[in-house]
Amino acid sequence: MNIFFTRKIPQKGIQLLEEAGHTLTIHSETLALTKAELINLAKQHDAVLSVGGNQLDANFFEQCKHLKCIALMSVGYDNVDINAASLYKVPVSNTSGVLSKATSDVAFLLMLAVSRNAFNMHKKIEQGNWKGFEPTADLGIELYGKTLGIFGLGRIGIELAKKAKAAYEMKIIYHNRKRNIETENLLDAEYVSFDELLKQSDVISVHTNLSDETKDIFDQTAFKKMKPSALFINTARGAVHNEKDLIDALQNKTIWGAGLDVTNPEPMDKNNPLLNLPNVCVLPHIGSATVETRDQMALMAARNIIAALNNQKMPQVINKEVYE
Repeated sequence: MNIFFTRKIPQKGIQLLEEAGHTLTIHSETLALTKAELINLAKQHDAVLSVGGNQLDANFFEQCKHLKCIALMSVGYDNVDINAASLYKVPVSNTSGVLSKATSDVAFLLMLAVSRNAFNMHKKIEQGNWKGFEPTADLGIELYGKTLGIFGLGRIGIELAKKAKAAYEMKIIYHNRKRNIETENLLDAEYVSFDELLKQSDVISVHTNLSDETKDIFDQTAFKKMKPSALFINTARGAVHNEKDLIDALQNKTIWGAGLDVTNPEPMDKNNPLLNLPNVCVLPHIGSATVETRDQMALMAARNIIAALNNQKMPQVINKEVYE
């Protein structure tokens, strides 16, 4: 059958689909597809492998109800109208699980980099401003024994908590919609309210899905409840924090610093003031960007498509109701 790729993926995934006998069309241009272009191309294919933030809304599924499946090469699916997909019986899969360790590594990297102003210190050398040793200059803060608050204690949050406990003996608190007793016992973690998460945490790391409930939840009100010495880390979705309010909180020293692997919008504009704040570290959404993890994501997406095209249930299907 014919499969459309919105972006080129690692060769292992391509090879698996070609060996299964399918014909692939790969969008290789730098510019993202418009909604109309994506719909037009999807109409010519049996399945779509979607990479990135392509908006698959109700109109897309209404016009592409013939599709046998959509395979996302991502964990998040806030850009997909799952109800519309289910209405037209189009199964949608993601790549949950395989990128947890790699993404938690980036959260850990940002946590440490922000605590020591690492990105700004690098800029200082580039700008010729490193003049020598100053006992009271360039001071960071230590993480040993501090409290890590995790907003959304899923697979990625659990991996980060393990690292934080092992490296810095950090106390783990978390807030979810529902308590996870098994994980609490595993990590010696404490469930707290959202307000208590804000008040108690020395570091807050965001690992939640983007939804109506979580959009802009970290706003001016939330930042004001955090400690002035607190770090804010977001490797989930940029829209979970209100960017203007975050900038204000950093400029006014309401919080100590921030580390972001996600922004809103993406890509971030090169003139964004966050890039010039000394207490901020920003990365270009590279949470899953390792050879090993991207290979596994490509293979998982390919296997989901192969299953659907063989009239089998996709292993990582999101809208299970299409099979009921």
